[in-house]
Amino acid sequence: MGHSDQISVLLVEDDAAARANIAAILSSAGISVEQAEDGATGLTRAGSGSHDVLILDRMLPGYSGIDIVTRLRGAGVGAPVLMLSALGRSEHRVEGLESGVDDYLAKPFEPDELVARVRALWRRASRRSHDPVLLFGDLECHAKARTAYRQGRHLALSPKEFELFRYLMDHAGEVVTREMLLRHVWKLNFDPQTNVVDVNVGRLRRKLEEGFDSPVLETVWGTGYRLIAVGAGPAGGSTSGPAVG
Repeated sequence: MGHSDQISVLLVEDDAAARANIAAILSSAGISVEQAEDGATGLTRAGSGSHDVLILDRMLPGYSGIDIVTRLRGAGVGAPVLMLSALGRSEHRVEGLESGVDDYLAKPFEPDELVARVRALWRRASRRSHDPVLLFGDLECHAKARTAYRQGRHLALSPKEFELFRYLMDHAGEVVTREMLLRHVWKLNFDPQTNVVDVNVGRLRRKLEEGFDSPVLETVWGTGYRLIAVGAGPAGGSTSGPAVG
């Protein structure tokens, strides 16, 4: 990661004029920028893990921005990604967000908004690294390592399942609505009219509960979802009740 007093960005953009313009905007805001002009170079440099924020154009020669994110997340590189795209259509945004993109900015954009988005991603990632372990009942969430455990047993979560688990752990014991998950985990301010939340919650629930004696992720019908503490005593009220699917 870059120094705490300066944000380090890797910019992967094949259009030379756009690349120079974005680099100038970031540099003038005191942000250090390394540049790459194609997907393969970008993937190699991003894989070094030495950047605070990655800015990827969606359409690149070699690998697309989506390809790069998918490979990085598969390799365990968790640096936040801001995807730039002339394709503002919601299905492209959903595709990017499901692959592990953290934020989306449609071209053309205002320079101030670009800088604000980069700083917000950096702050969010910095907070994660300073808050390494969340505990609730018999669940553990290791934010920096992006790992999850129940009763000390490692749970193999996909990047999106981990983001979902992390958000639920941040709000452990509270009801989290579908809209909150769309906004904070998928970065969508609209409902994409898909069952992406339900499908991912279902997958996460199986991984949290298969092979264990009791449920920990309940559906609050008509409202959302809630993590319940198991083995944490009766202070939070009874968590027995009927199992929910």
